[in-house]
Amino acid sequence: MSKKLKEKISAVGKESESKSTAVNTSKKPNRFNVRWLLVFYDVLIYCVVSFLLLMVYEDVVSYKTVNNIQVAIIGFAAIFSMRFAFDIYRQIWRYGGIQTYIRLLLCDACGFLLFFAMEYVLPVEKVLIVKILSVSCINLLGALAMRMIYRYAYKCGTQKSIVGVALFKIMRFFGGKSLDIQAKTDVQLIKIAIVGAGRVGTSLAEELINSSTASYVPRCFIDINEDKVGRKIHGINILSQDQATEKLLEDYGIQEIVFALPQLSSEKRKELFDFYSSFGRKIKVYDYPLVETENNKGKRHIREFDIEELLFRKQLDVVDDAVIEYYKNKRVLITGGGGSIGSELCRQIAKMSPAKLIILDVYENGAYEIQQELKMIYGNDLDIQIEIVSVCNKAGLERVFKAHKPQIVLNAAAHKHVPLMEHNCLEAVENNVFGTLNTVELSEKYEAQRVIMVSTDKAVNPTNVMGATKRVCEMIVGAYSQKPSGTTYSATRFGNVLGSAGSVIPLFKRQIARGGPITLTDKKIVRYFMTIPEASQLVLKSGAMAENGELFVLDMGKPIKIIELAENMIRLSGMEPYNDIDIIETGLRPGEKLYEETLVNADLEKTESSSIFIEREEHITMNELNAKLSILKTAVETGNDEAVKSALKVVVPTFKTPEEVNKNASEAKEMKNAITIG
Repeated sequence: MSKKLKEKISAVGKESESKSTAVNTSKKPNRFNVRWLLVFYDVLIYCVVSFLLLMVYEDVVSYKTVNNIQVAIIGFAAIFSMRFAFDIYRQIWRYGGIQTYIRLLLCDACGFLLFFAMEYVLPVEKVLIVKILSVSCINLLGALAMRMIYRYAYKCGTQKSIVGVALFKIMRFFGGKSLDIQAKTDVQLIKIAIVGAGRVGTSLAEELINSSTASYVPRCFIDINEDKVGRKIHGINILSQDQATEKLLEDYGIQEIVFALPQLSSEKRKELFDFYSSFGRKIKVYDYPLVETENNKGKRHIREFDIEELLFRKQLDVVDDAVIEYYKNKRVLITGGGGSIGSELCRQIAKMSPAKLIILDVYENGAYEIQQELKMIYGNDLDIQIEIVSVCNKAGLERVFKAHKPQIVLNAAAHKHVPLMEHNCLEAVENNVFGTLNTVELSEKYEAQRVIMVSTDKAVNPTNVMGATKRVCEMIVGAYSQKPSGTTYSATRFGNVLGSAGSVIPLFKRQIARGGPITLTDKKIVRYFMTIPEASQLVLKSGAMAENGELFVLDMGKPIKIIELAENMIRLSGMEPYNDIDIIETGLRPGEKLYEETLVNADLEKTESSSIFIEREEHITMNELNAKLSILKTAVETGNDEAVKSALKVVVPTFKTPEEVNKNASEAKEMKNAITIG
């Protein structure tokens, strides 16, 4: 681990400790005392204003003194009765926006009218209306000034502002601890530069300045608008992008850079990411979460620059009203419902108001977690049933079909880890192939309307056991689609899913957290990527539009170089590749090839969705399928992994060795078309 990295980790530890100390020593303010203290100072201001305007402004003779006191009392009753009626003393002025000051202005306007009316109706000597107006207006000015000074002291009292510090001390003197102006030192806060001085960036800065619990402090804005450059917002300097240099960021003490530009195009986001990542600071965004939950719905917050955003393309959203209507009021069974793809399928289906959602998985923890998540969001409005059973257990699986009679079956249950399946061929065939067969047979027996199988690009010219088993699954679906029955079958094929269990992204994150190095099997590897929501929506959309026997393929754009994905993940963590964290090659794993393909052939048919295509191929017959399954079953019964692998090569003619494919990898269009993401 490099010296620079150790210093960063140490700084983070000290920062966390200081934050913890700050939280533990904070005291809950006495809101009752704060309210009545504010009333006291308002009364004091009114008394001073009344004395000066009614008794000192002009010579006072004895017979007018009593009358002026009566007028002052009437004004006091009118103004303060209105302030209590308008709930002025329930406002928290340190966070008050323009609306709170307008409320006070309108309140005192009503107080003035009441003041004038009472003075006119009550049996007291009349005074000029200009005196009543003067008392009301100057008293209002005093009240507004006091509140603005308090708010300024609260916001700027701990910043490097002579006026702010002075006002802070004055307010502490007059208000005491009950005003709860908590000092925050720069040591406790992460200093950030906000890229974007527009509405969103300004909102972020104001939120951080006003919050006593914020972990960040804005030190500067960076914007390309020349009309803003050189000016200030909330006392914070606005710099141009040309001024954003390493030295200037050091001068401002910038530790992190936050993008507050929600409307950026993919190309512009990539350009900005490339520029700011060169400074070696952690990059974050102030935006809505990519995956919303009940707790964060509809709220922007500072979050990590999600690795999904490194795709630098607009995420696909293929679910429309027709898709929602198709799944609405249906009984939907999702096998493998506790996995990465399965759980997202559950989330998507839950939004569509199904009659019942049956989540089936052999791993109880995953199923439990998605069940609890959906219960928190939907409560009793969603009928959820959890079934813990393996798709390999046909008797157990049949009990589920018999009990729930699902109308739609989404088959996401599968072993998908390539190297592990190379050494567990028996389990791969039993779970992926015969588990799918069990699901398909029972779907037909219990008259499910539709079966949608989740497949992978690794099934195309497979070089590993996992890919070969998924290719057999596609054959099963294709063969059954030709049988005369009321069940419609389809398969949906997509590439690697960012952030899913077993994918490269979580591995890289753990390696970065440990200080490196990142391990990469080969620096030439390229892969197609998509997000979990994209993959799930593709499955649902294609399933809804299936007629029978289709193999759906998503247009995933161009493949991505894994080496650049790793480098950008390091930069997102505020470190430099090969300096703070190294990237080393470990050699290709068993069954791994340098690139993946999405199609068996180029004969693609367009669909109503511009992102989804159909690959037309000639399906095998049921007799051919049974012959292939018989070969696999005989091999499985031997209990020998090598026998099973050999049988797979017979059953799947396109099953090749990685060496055969990799030796000509440089000529493959996937390798040539791989994009640069950093």
